[in-house]
Amino acid sequence: MKVYALFLTFLVCFRPTFSSNFFQLPSPWGWACEEDKCVKKSAGGPTSLLTLNTCKITCGPAGALWPLPTMAIVGNEVANFLPTNLTHSLTCGAGGDSCQLLQEAVTIFQDNLHRYHPNYKNGSAPWVGPWDPPTLRHKLHLDVTIQGGDGILTLDTDESYELAVSRVESVTTAVIIAPTFFGARHALETLSQLAEYHETTNSLVLVTNATVSDAPAFKYRGLLVDTSRNFISVGVLERTLEGMASTKLNTLHLHLTDTHSWPLYLPGLPNMAYYGAYSPSNIYTPQDMRHLQHYARVRGIRLVPEIDGPAHVGNGWQWGPKEGLGNLAVCVNQEPWQEFCVEPPCGQFNLANPNMYTVLRKIYFEIYDIFNSVDIFHYGGDEVNLNCWNTTDEIVEWMTANNHSLTDDAYYEQWGIFQEKARLLMADAAISKRMKEPTGMIWTSHLTEMGRELRYLNQSKYIIQIWSTGDDPVITKLLQEGYKLVFSNHDAWYLDCGAGAWVGEGNNWCSPYKGWQAVYNNNPHRLALELTGNEYKDAILGGEAALWTEQADDATVDAKLWPRGAALGERLWSNPSTSWSLAELRLIHHRQRLMNRGIMADRIQPQWCHQNERLCYL
Repeated sequence: MKVYALFLTFLVCFRPTFSSNFFQLPSPWGWACEEDKCVKKSAGGPTSLLTLNTCKITCGPAGALWPLPTMAIVGNEVANFLPTNLTHSLTCGAGGDSCQLLQEAVTIFQDNLHRYHPNYKNGSAPWVGPWDPPTLRHKLHLDVTIQGGDGILTLDTDESYELAVSRVESVTTAVIIAPTFFGARHALETLSQLAEYHETTNSLVLVTNATVSDAPAFKYRGLLVDTSRNFISVGVLERTLEGMASTKLNTLHLHLTDTHSWPLYLPGLPNMAYYGAYSPSNIYTPQDMRHLQHYARVRGIRLVPEIDGPAHVGNGWQWGPKEGLGNLAVCVNQEPWQEFCVEPPCGQFNLANPNMYTVLRKIYFEIYDIFNSVDIFHYGGDEVNLNCWNTTDEIVEWMTANNHSLTDDAYYEQWGIFQEKARLLMADAAISKRMKEPTGMIWTSHLTEMGRELRYLNQSKYIIQIWSTGDDPVITKLLQEGYKLVFSNHDAWYLDCGAGAWVGEGNNWCSPYKGWQAVYNNNPHRLALELTGNEYKDAILGGEAALWTEQADDATVDAKLWPRGAALGERLWSNPSTSWSLAELRLIHHRQRLMNRGIMADRIQPQWCHQNERLCYL
């Protein structure tokens, strides 16, 4: 014990002199897998003790896989290897650019292996020390087959995969078979989680026997990031996509515009960003969006752009009068804001001005120029304040001149007419690019109530996004009427909740904070069953957690999204019948993976709990 203490003192005192590859501090602890948990033991005990990371990825039926696969058998046999010892054989029977995407996905897979090293930097890690023991010459061979698909993710894309890992002498082979590129990409993510850093050999340890058969429970598995209230940089959005890929989320919903700012630069309408961006550095160029779309797709993710309207419209639209187009929006920055909108600043489309539709048409055409494909487009469509329209002289005079009454129902009718016109403009933009009309998404609102939805929102054209509570009776009505739904109920999946108020004092409107346990337990199928007696599995496409950014920016996005976003990922991929408590051990370890990938994920528990499994339970 004295010798060990002297050795420790020597290392601490002279640490700057030596490379970390020369001296690996011997641990007095090891771990054994007992009853599907890693138990910490003295290294002076059994010689079969494992390192913590090795125990994590081999203990229990699914090891540390996240999200939990449909079916997984993970063995306890491992081999040490270096990620540079990787070969692959790729068979691609798919169309489009699936084959090129697969090549890129393999490169990302290899990079994710490098990232397990604690000294990873700029695409590489110092694996090789002053020795090269034969035990590190083990190889991993990928044998990947894509059977079809075109490299475009839609609501009908098959994301399933089969993964079989086996070892013959010094080569471990991972056989992946998937109907599409997206399934193969998910399989590579699973395979990357069968490896971990080996603390004493400065190498990776790889599970050499595993079988996984996997497919998602829900088609739509998303995160929303609001980029209008506070600008979110491209780099942070890239990290968000990395986190999503790690947990098999497949949709990043970009709430691009709101009353606060318009950060998207449109070459054909430069005034939108000129008047609407917070600053010249708070702008997304078309190149930025194209880059993000490809960055997402190679990680199995679609981008869903949202251009909000007819409410949540303001800054960016002020240039109409100077260009001879009149007021494109009304109530912009109007005070007192409490009378005209739900939060400052205010603004809504000017329904009385036909030039507004001319500009909106140009915006939709530009969206198709910027994004290579638009499978789903979000129209926004919530929180219209009738008091804005019915106190604006221009709109009141227009309503009167066109023999419309000035009742609430008449204004709701004009709102519905606007929504149909907007959809037809988007359809024209799609036709101009020889694409089919995208599926529209719209938030629940007064337009999705009182029978208005059936008058103005065709069930075959729209997905309704639920942002009220999970027990809202409107859910039952919409399901019975044949609408497809995506759940974002704020009582579980609003990730901005639980902060202090940003207007006035107290807490923000949707407090309290939604812990990862609440995120995990929010089951759309169960909610539908409790409301209607029927799960409506085909009608519930999935869910989406939302991060509104009144109180978030680049400095805080990671911690607000992760690891709660990973809890969402397992709910929507596996939809497990069990509670959060059985997932906690794997999630705590997955949070470590997120950190390895450069994501500043929030802490769940002290590190002691990670090393002493199931001892931090009530």
